[in-house]
Amino acid sequence: MSIVQAVKKEARRLGFALAGITTPQPPPHLSAYENWLRLGRHASMDYLAGERARTCRRDPRLILSECRSILMLGVRYPDPKAAKPGEEAGPTGRLAAYAWGRDYHLVLSEGLEGLSTFIEQQVGNPFPHHWYTDTGPILERDLAQRAGLGWIGKNTCLINPTSGSYFLLAEILLGIHLEPDPPFTADRCGTCMRCIEACPTDCILPNRTLDARRCISYLTIENKAEIPSDLRPQMGNWTFGCDVCQMVCPWNRFAAKEYDQSLAPYPGLKSSDLSADLMLTPRGFNRKFKDSPVQRARRRGYLRNVAVALGNSGNPAGIPALEKALQDDEPLVRQHAGWALKQIGKS
Repeated sequence: MSIVQAVKKEARRLGFALAGITTPQPPPHLSAYENWLRLGRHASMDYLAGERARTCRRDPRLILSECRSILMLGVRYPDPKAAKPGEEAGPTGRLAAYAWGRDYHLVLSEGLEGLSTFIEQQVGNPFPHHWYTDTGPILERDLAQRAGLGWIGKNTCLINPTSGSYFLLAEILLGIHLEPDPPFTADRCGTCMRCIEACPTDCILPNRTLDARRCISYLTIENKAEIPSDLRPQMGNWTFGCDVCQMVCPWNRFAAKEYDQSLAPYPGLKSSDLSADLMLTPRGFNRKFKDSPVQRARRRGYLRNVAVALGNSGNPAGIPALEKALQDDEPLVRQHAGWALKQIGKS
């Protein structure tokens, strides 16, 4: 068995359903990324536009000067269609499926560390390496496509022809040479426009980019300010992230349902009681979402999202929780609770 075969076998044992190798050459769609930044479609995510963030994306060797190969990896998370309302009497909210369980940064970091150690053992000596999972200045999907893992779909997600797109990506920059895999060059989206047509806020653009300023995932997670009032009604009951563009993708219809059990859903996160969540104290929020990706939105951001979802429900059952939220210490929560009450009043 070659070292590449051994590494991929160990990657699968550690829970990485996808594994491919590419070179540290500049990513193929770098110009599209630069243009996306110039047009301001990264919204308030200024960390994407900093000088280091941009230069490192141009050349991964600026992260690890000794880099000779990049091992691209994917971990599958649960199918969002598995979400079903629980026993809640009132309106319910939805989280993106990748956020149903333990924070993927914690899960993938353990696997990346273990796989790095394994590769050193196979080589027979330590060597420079560096790994990321959605945390470093890397154009992950570009490199994953070049490593043969799939193509970048019209919804901007990496799509694997046999496994769909419910993947979290990670990479290890390696100071050794490993034979690269052939890139995935086919575009199998064809004439399909389902993701573009299904997007509730029309954030998916025709050139395989999206306008983060309109994206529900951005609005509910990275956005730390108020949600534009004209977009609130389109957000439905999404309280953290959004899966709509992937749920309508035909390539996910027949994809395998197995996922890494380290990302198994916590009780009560597939579908949550909006009224109960809106009344979470800081301590209650931290307890419910311990080691969860939802912590990224922080309590004020999450409760802001919950208030919008309650307003969109039009259900009077949410009024008591919203009225209580008008007294919340966070102005962001109070403001969106007031909007939600007016929405219910219109119903």
